Amino acid sequence: MKAESSTPAPMVFHSIVRSVDGDDQSSIEIQKNDHLLQQQLLHIDHPHAPVNFGVVDDHHKIFRSGFPNITNLSFLKSLGIFSIIYLCPEPYPQENLDFINANAIKLHQFGIQKAKDRNPCKDMQEERIRGALNVLIDPKNYPLLIHCKHGKHRTGCLVGCFRKVQRWGLCTIVAEYKKFAGNKSRLTDQIFLEMFDTSGLALPVSFLEQKS
Repeated sequence: MKAESSTPAPMVFHSIVRSVDGDDQSSIEIQKNDHLLQQQLLHIDHPHAPVNFGVVDDHHKIFRSGFPNITNLSFLKSLGIFSIIYLCPEPYPQENLDFINANAIKLHQFGIQKAKDRNPCKDMQEERIRGALNVLIDPKNYPLLIHCKHGKHRTGCLVGCFRKVQRWGLCTIVAEYKKFAGNKSRLTDQIFLEMFDTSGLALPVSFLEQKS
């Protein structure tokens, strides 16, 4: 007797409500870019989503999260993830390696040390972020998941730099960073985002068509 396959519960998308402190100029910029935030700052109401999961770009299927554990893998499979950008220096757990190998998922690791262990050489961190960005802006890698350990700082910096390539305003970029970092937001990360040089990085045509 053939077993019936169960239909997965539908994924429900919700806008994230923002809470941003800043001066009047910051508020004006955020209001002006409110459509970007409403389109991009999404989370999925699903019991098996990884911690701090969010949608970076729904159209291109770019996602972000903390480290997916074994209970999250079926959820990632339902998203059709093709590539993973992993931002920690530690080796990938065997269970996760088995999953990505079984599902032909490409793993791109850019080991950035956590803040207290981070190499003080800014150029080294920037070089790894730029390397990850080159993977992130390449459509052949989609659907794609970005993650570190908690989905806050390293992931927040990469997504923030991606937003700079998208020409988001700095206040809107920081608002998104703070939304995912919560009370763990770091001034050093925000300075890094402000100073990051996007020269030599260009969005693919599909992003430009989406914007128009």
